Amino acid sequence: MATIAGGPLPTALRLATSMALIQFAIGASNDVADAARDGGRSPVKPIAAGLIRSRSAVVAAGLFAVGGLALAALSGGGTLLIALAGLTLGLVYNAGLSRSALSWVPLTLALPLVPVFAWYGAAGTLPEVVATVLPIAMLAGAGLAIGNGLVDVDMDAQRGRRTTAVALGRPVAWIVQGAALGAAAGAAWFTLGGDGGAALDWPFVVGAVLLVAGILGLGTRSSVGGRLGWALEAAGIVVIGLDWVLGAATQVP
Repeated sequence: MATIAGGPLPTALRLATSMALIQFAIGASNDVADAARDGGRSPVKPIAAGLIRSRSAVVAAGLFAVGGLALAALSGGGTLLIALAGLTLGLVYNAGLSRSALSWVPLTLALPLVPVFAWYGAAGTLPEVVATVLPIAMLAGAGLAIGNGLVDVDMDAQRGRRTTAVALGRPVAWIVQGAALGAAAGAAWFTLGGDGGAALDWPFVVGAVLLVAGILGLGTRSSVGGRLGWALEAAGIVVIGLDWVLGAATQVP
């Protein structure tokens, strides 16, 4: 997206590396926070399995975070603040919201920051068309967050983790996350559909097929089917999002 915004390839690679490092920091800190609850989980979590020490993971998370923020800062204070906001939302999720009925909130707020970070980091400004993606991304983020909770809903219920999926119950959570993702995909289609963007071109169709397959997969009670279903949902949203961005780029002067 940074290159679509007009940024040179080195800038795009730097911003992508920054975002990846921040995600690594959030992931490592999540494993530390949930180590006591991840015992016996499949797939195996490295800290819970004793493969990595918690202290080492904390140090790694800190280094990842500092590196990611430092790379973001090279694009200016605004880009640094966006990166810091995303990191903060991830850490707040890890610190306790992941085990509450508000577990959907951080990803709902964080997902819209991804295109904003890439575009603003490359161009230093945000065109009006990018603003239209924010509510769409929030819908997608909420759907993915609830869907992710569905993967482990039975285990979370047994261990007393009152996540959004546990609070809603499996059937309602499945309907809500499917409706949110479907609404996000529909909004992406309609906002650019009349201008040759995401109007039933093949990338959108591929993304929609992946999304539907993922929603159906999460409807099963199989752990493997649930994990695969959520991965397909995420892949579908990524494909639709990229298609939307390419369409939006044609509307930027």
